[in-house]
Amino acid sequence: MKNCLGLLQEYLSYIESVKGCSQRTVEAYKNDLSRYANYCTNHGIAPEKAAPYEVQSYIADLSAENFSAVSVNRCLSSIRGFYRWLVRFEKREDNPTSALRNVKTPVKLPSVLWEKEMADFASLPETAGILWAQRDKALILAMYSAGLRISELASLSIGNISPKLDEAKITGKGGKQRFVFFSDEAKNAIIEYLPHRAAVLTMIGIDPKLKIGKNSTLFISKKGKPISISGIRWIITSYAGQHAGQHAGQYSGGKRIHPHTLRHSFATHLVNAGCDVRLVQEMLGHSSLSTTQRYTHVSIENLKRVYSASHPHAKNNRTSGSEQISGRKL
Repeated sequence: MKNCLGLLQEYLSYIESVKGCSQRTVEAYKNDLSRYANYCTNHGIAPEKAAPYEVQSYIADLSAENFSAVSVNRCLSSIRGFYRWLVRFEKREDNPTSALRNVKTPVKLPSVLWEKEMADFASLPETAGILWAQRDKALILAMYSAGLRISELASLSIGNISPKLDEAKITGKGGKQRFVFFSDEAKNAIIEYLPHRAAVLTMIGIDPKLKIGKNSTLFISKKGKPISISGIRWIITSYAGQHAGQHAGQYSGGKRIHPHTLRHSFATHLVNAGCDVRLVQEMLGHSSLSTTQRYTHVSIENLKRVYSASHPHAKNNRTSGSEQISGRKL
């Protein structure tokens, strides 16, 4: 076990320093591999010497413990990476996971707010009066109009935003950089927010013009500290509750709004408007096109929804009366 722990730590250091994985990713790998190492120890197996059937047995145990298919596949991905590293650096001759397939997962479309829903949600800070209206409106619109991940929004620095406040350079997953763009609405919201941000910083003795270090973070708390990922999540959740209360029964499906919903909505709206999927991939910072292509499925679902609501035949299929088009019986 001692040798295994040393190998695990060496591998985690490798993916952080060489592969450029974020701290959150490294922590997730650590949790997955520690659980796997404990399983091996309890069954008298040295993880670095495990046979394919022993890895498969572990994966089967996770499923038996009611781990979701997504969680099981994530654990399997962590284990695969560990064995690939062992083979690459000649610490093992074969990869026991090479023939193992992922657990089949149900197709789950991402949660999306359609254009009217998104407009209603973005306007909530102006009327809700629950947090910091100027900051929250700018935060929601910046996240939606640029398709940002929650971690990217939390680390968004004034120094990385253009002087015109219409674009920004973002460092995403794996240290990959890309440019994102802010809509006029988002830009105006940021312009309105900045004086309030400056007033908060000045009140606690910080020069708001300082554009280096932590003080350059665009979105801050009322105490002047950079807003955290959990803080952003709490803000979105707070307004989601307001949205649900104000629009109860108006929108179908009882949608659960979370930070990633804004990114999903950004991508879906672009695809619906005819934007090339590869361009959407670039704007989202996806390394794989298949990840982006799921938004084409959402688009198809939207087409079905519009068809069902608009086409005369579709309308008539939902009624039990005489079938009519333009007042005439078929």
